[in-house]
Amino acid sequence: MATVQVRYIVDDVDAAIAFYCQHLGFSEVMHPSPMFAMLSRGDLRLVLSQPAGQNLGGGSTLADGRMPEPGGWNRFAIEVTDLAETVERLRSAGVRFRSDIIQGVGGNQALVEDPSGNPIELFQPLRAEARLAPTN
Repeated sequence: MATVQVRYIVDDVDAAIAFYCQHLGFSEVMHPSPMFAMLSRGDLRLVLSQPAGQNLGGGSTLADGRMPEPGGWNRFAIEVTDLAETVERLRSAGVRFRSDIIQGVGGNQALVEDPSGNPIELFQPLRAEARLAPTN
């Protein structure tokens, strides 16, 4: 059961579903409309919304006229065991990256983009305390 929910605004919900399920191990929970879907991966529920332009949920235009849009720099991280192999596999599949592998203090990372340009951090911890889940 998911314990954390993240909403991403996307240009095309169907393309986003295919990307997250095919490349990053998510499962489709529901897709009740072309403008909305809910996916899951472990404790993360990822809600996908297209900009709606009206009061139709997470993609709605705000009272001040601003409209949600994809992109930005906020992101969620997915822990991987072999970052170099994961990057190579995704590059071979044509997935877009914002960065090459970045050497960090607690771990190494690479930023991949979904079809709408939303970032996802692929993270390989270098220290046990940086892991997202304890190893048994």
